Amino acid sequence: MDSNKLAQRIRVVFSAIALITVPFVTFANELPVVKVGVLKFGTINWEMDVIKRNKLDEKAGFMLDITPLAAKNASSVALQGNAVDVIFSDWVWVSRQRAAGKSYTLSPTSATAGGLFAAADLTLASPCDIAGKQLGIAGGAVDKTWVLYQAYCKAKENKDVSETTEQQFVAPPLLNKLLMQGKLPVGINFWHYGARLEAAGFQPVISLDQIVEGLGIETQVPMLGWVFDEKWADTNPQLVSSFLKASSEARAILRTSDEEWDVIRPLTKAKNDEVFSELRTAYRRGFSGTFGEQQQKAAAQIFAILAKEGGPKLVGKSDSLSKGTFWLNQ
Repeated sequence: MDSNKLAQRIRVVFSAIALITVPFVTFANELPVVKVGVLKFGTINWEMDVIKRNKLDEKAGFMLDITPLAAKNASSVALQGNAVDVIFSDWVWVSRQRAAGKSYTLSPTSATAGGLFAAADLTLASPCDIAGKQLGIAGGAVDKTWVLYQAYCKAKENKDVSETTEQQFVAPPLLNKLLMQGKLPVGINFWHYGARLEAAGFQPVISLDQIVEGLGIETQVPMLGWVFDEKWADTNPQLVSSFLKASSEARAILRTSDEEWDVIRPLTKAKNDEVFSELRTAYRRGFSGTFGEQQQKAAAQIFAILAKEGGPKLVGKSDSLSKGTFWLNQ
C-alpha cells in the first residue's frame, strides 16, 4: 500500500473516531456548571476531591467548577460578587446577612466541631478550671466556640473565664504550634487542629457539642454548610438538588470507605498515622444525618446565646435567627 492510500485510511479512521466522541464531548460541555468557592487548604477540599475523582457531579447531571480561595473573607466576597454560586460557611453569617436584607441561605452539612484542649499533664477539676492560665483562641474575639464556652462557664460554674484568664487570639496553625511547644497550656481550636492535638497526646477538655448540651440544648446542630443565594436556588432548583446530592454522596463515601481515605491522605497533610487516624475519626464523629424542625429550634436557641454574649460584632443587628436562614428544599 502506497503512502497516499495509507494516509487517506488514517484520516478516515480519525474522522470516524471524532464523529463517535463529539456527542460525548458536547454532552459534557453542555452540562450546567456549579461554581464553588472553597478555602484553598480547607478540609472541604477532601469532599471536593471525592466528587471530582468519582465523577459524582457528572453522574448527577452537572459540572463542578472549583475556585480555590485564600481566606474566609474571600469566600464571602466571591459569593457577594457573583464570582461563585456556592461557598462553605456557617449559618450565623447567613442569618446576619439576611437580617441586612440579603437573600443567602444555607443547606446544613457538617456538625464537626472543635473545642477546648489542654496539655496532657494539666489537671483540671472541671472544664472551666482554667483561672490564672493563658488561653489560646483560634478565630478571634467573637469566635463562636469561645463565646459559647464563656456562656457555659457562667451558667454551669458561675465563672467568667474572660476575666480570669489571659487570652491570646492567634491563627489556628500557630495556636497548635504554641500548645505543642508548651508556650500555652490550653487552647480553643477547630476540629481538625484538635485532632492533631489529640494525636500528639493533648486531652480534649470539652467539645462544642458538649458545651451546647451543657447550655440545655440537647439537639446536635450542624454549624456549617453550603451557602448560596436563595434567588439563584429558586431559578435553578434541579441544579441545587443535584449539587447537594453529590455532596451528600461524597460525605457518605468518606464516612464508610477507608480506601477512599487512603487516596485523599495527601490532602489531609497528616504527618503520621496517628494524626491521620484522628482526623478520620473526628470527621466521621461529626456527621449529622438529619436537619429538620427540631434542629432549627436548637439553632435559634444557640443564636440567642451568641447574640447575648457576642453582641452585634458577632451576629449583626438582629438578636434572633433570621427566617429563611436554612434551605430545606431538598
